[in-house]
Amino acid sequence: MSIGRPPHPPFVDEASARIKVQMAEDAWNGRNPERVVLAYSEDSRWRNRHEFLEGRAQILGFLKRKWEKELDYRLIKDLWAFGGNRIAVRFAYEWRNSEGHWFRSYGNENWAFDDLGLMRWRHASINDLPIAASERLFHWPLGPRPKGHPGLDELEL
Repeated sequence: MSIGRPPHPPFVDEASARIKVQMAEDAWNGRNPERVVLAYSEDSRWRNRHEFLEGRAQILGFLKRKWEKELDYRLIKDLWAFGGNRIAVRFAYEWRNSEGHWFRSYGNENWAFDDLGLMRWRHASINDLPIAASERLFHWPLGPRPKGHPGLDELEL
């Protein structure tokens, strides 16, 4: 049985939507697939780039593959819009591959939640930009982004 993830929809104010977005950012920056997957409903459906996933088992496998490939991963999410049981975010993350090449990935996500606050749908569009190590902007230690670190607007991303 799934437990809920407050705040629960409907998202009627910006504060509750921002809390949900920050919780997602913090969890993904923790890069713990077993923890992250618990934010999604048992029957969650994803479109992530070219992959279509259904259910926690597929999502878990995806997350494990992702963080095996995307090393030194650091993510910033920003609330774009919200209403009812839906939230839209834009994001950027930096990572390097096993050969040491750095990338900044940009994207948008559309989320829909069930009544317990678990994500039922996630639709992500993502583009990767190769960058030099000297162009990196996300320099905090691995884990959640520190309070006071600039967001996407401040970094002009």
